[in-house]
Amino acid sequence: MKHGAETKQQTARRFVSRATLVSVFFALTASSLAARAVHLQVLNKDFLNQQADTRHLRIERISANRGTITDRNGEPLAISTPVDSVWANPKKLAPAVDKVPQLARILGVESQQLMRRVTRSMDKEFLYLKRHLSPEQAQQVLALKLPGVNVQREYRRYYPAGEVAGHLVGFTNIDDEGQEGLELAFNHWLAGESGAKRVLKDRLGRSVENVESIRPPHHGKDLRTSIDLRVQYLAYRTLKAAIQSYNAESGSIVILDVKTGEVLAIVNQPTYNPNDRSQYSAERYRNRAITDIFEPGSSIKPLVVAAALESGDYRPSSIIDTAPGYVVVGQKTIEDSRNLGRISLTTILARSSNVGVTKLAMSLEPDQLWTTMTHFGLGSLTSSGFPGESAGLLTHYSHWRPISQATLAYGYGVSVTPLQLAQAYSVIGSNGLLRPVSLVALDTPHDGDRILSQDAATAVRRMLEEVVRPGGTGTKAAVTGYRIAGKTGTAWKFAAGGYSQDKYISIFAGVAPASEPRLAAVVVIDEPGGELYYGSDVAAPVFANVMSESLRLLAVPPDALPARDPGSIMQAMSQ
Repeated sequence: MKHGAETKQQTARRFVSRATLVSVFFALTASSLAARAVHLQVLNKDFLNQQADTRHLRIERISANRGTITDRNGEPLAISTPVDSVWANPKKLAPAVDKVPQLARILGVESQQLMRRVTRSMDKEFLYLKRHLSPEQAQQVLALKLPGVNVQREYRRYYPAGEVAGHLVGFTNIDDEGQEGLELAFNHWLAGESGAKRVLKDRLGRSVENVESIRPPHHGKDLRTSIDLRVQYLAYRTLKAAIQSYNAESGSIVILDVKTGEVLAIVNQPTYNPNDRSQYSAERYRNRAITDIFEPGSSIKPLVVAAALESGDYRPSSIIDTAPGYVVVGQKTIEDSRNLGRISLTTILARSSNVGVTKLAMSLEPDQLWTTMTHFGLGSLTSSGFPGESAGLLTHYSHWRPISQATLAYGYGVSVTPLQLAQAYSVIGSNGLLRPVSLVALDTPHDGDRILSQDAATAVRRMLEEVVRPGGTGTKAAVTGYRIAGKTGTAWKFAAGGYSQDKYISIFAGVAPASEPRLAAVVVIDEPGGELYYGSDVAAPVFANVMSESLRLLAVPPDALPARDPGSIMQAMSQ
């Protein structure tokens, strides 16, 4: 009995001990939880909030829109269109690796290649999977609901004029930075400044809410070029047809506004389409009219005549004796196609006499001839600002030998770009004023710097009209209803060991209308095939076609309307 009572007492004590132990355990646990709660919610609140924000709040870039490039009339040459780029956090994408083949199919990439890119980038938090997708493709990617995969809005450059203005406009890279042409030259003007925003991400890493705007984007400025897309297109069309017709290697056309110095058209063949990145090769996208140099041949003769007139020793009617049809300078014999005898300066240009212009140049002081050439812009960059522009080649007169001065007179030993030559002829058209070349539309044209007297410029222009009239070398450059002043040129191409005897450059340069010039144009056809290769046969007709349509497009009044019979006029008035 006593033993049983003691057992009950022991049992009661053990129960109390256990209850006490459990109570203490729960009390300690509650105290720990309370302490932890105080620690988390009071003492460590700022740290935890920061960690939470780090895991759920992200700063995203807001892409800026690149400025639009237009022609002088507002027609778009380069615009930015919205696109989406897909990116991923490789660590978060790893658990859903089984869906990578579906993702690769939408992105249009090889599945194994995409898998390797993801697995090799596990140490990164940002990896582009595909740039510049259409919004529809981007929505298909988001529909897969892959962890760590998101879409970022960007802009892609589009060129509405395609290859018609490709050489001038250039192109951008995938990051929308200018690489060639005006896109590169005016990148600082066109490029915008990206903005930033803070966004809330879900567990899959997708943006679900815009929390805060940190910095708004600043979009790029628009660029209004000097180009008239109508003139540009007809120059492109005419040149392309000529290159195909004459089976030529390449060609260029430049058209300037004489009154302002603005470039209205500048085209080359072969060309490229800036919308097709597979065509991006230097051979195709370089702007030959600005970067490539050539020896101008007889097209430089009007500049030599201008220098002679400026000397005060010559007039258009001054006589040069070209008999017996050749002249010997040093060891070189310079010839005409036949003996022209005693001819005036006007006839020298009209018949393109190498002997006459050589004797004329040799009678001038070297420094005087060189000074006139440099004033015309030869040997120096124009003010176009185009990337990669060539300054041409004009050796200083102190390094000339007699043969250098002689060959310079008919366009050898000196090199120019088509743009330089067009600027030189614009001086003749503007009565002796040199205006800076501009690829940007001007609100206020430059007044111009006088580099040639008005009398000399007017005289040269009248002499050049004889080139295009019957008996001259440039009759195929004539335009119905307009007086044309211009000069043909044919030059052998330089090859290893000397000049090639079967490769030529055909040139025609001129201004119109001659009575009050509005346009100056240069046509260069490189290595025309077949029997026709003279500038008078190849380049002159191209000049006529381009100038005829350009003058009409620009509503330039004709200055050579055919005389009408008085009887027909009276009859027309009576009807």
